[in-house]
Amino acid sequence: MSQSNIKIRVAIPEDLKILKEFEQEVIRYERSFAKNLKQDPIVYYDLENYIKRSDVQILVATSEGKPIGSGYAIIKDSEPFKTPEQFAYLGFMYVVHEQRGKGINGMIINELLKWAKEKKIVEIQLEVYAENESALKAYQKIGFKPDLLKMRLKK
Repeated sequence: MSQSNIKIRVAIPEDLKILKEFEQEVIRYERSFAKNLKQDPIVYYDLENYIKRSDVQILVATSEGKPIGSGYAIIKDSEPFKTPEQFAYLGFMYVVHEQRGKGINGMIINELLKWAKEKKIVEIQLEVYAENESALKAYQKIGFKPDLLKMRLKK
């Protein structure tokens, strides 16, 4: 399947069921990197609320009308001592297993970057687990650079 069959669109309330399934897949995948996640059921995102908000853009990638991926950008305020005053935070990056490796995540990110630019946001941030080498490579390929490394100690 070529990228020409892939469409990126804004999420609508009717997408909530599949988006919640995607969210659980993200959580399931991240459990191998985040040993401190609580037992299921857990929820990362307030998807129903996010779909309604003007400071959040949730996108859905589709192939032949069927949702195959997602991502979102949310405008957040920076710490008072940092510039710029606001940034776009990217998250909820997911592509169904059989569609991975086709550049879909990059397509979603490019659309989110356009949305951020329309909102006059120049700083884009995301978080990725340090051990998630494939995600690190993918984000670095787009132009993201490592920033602050969060460290934990559990005794």
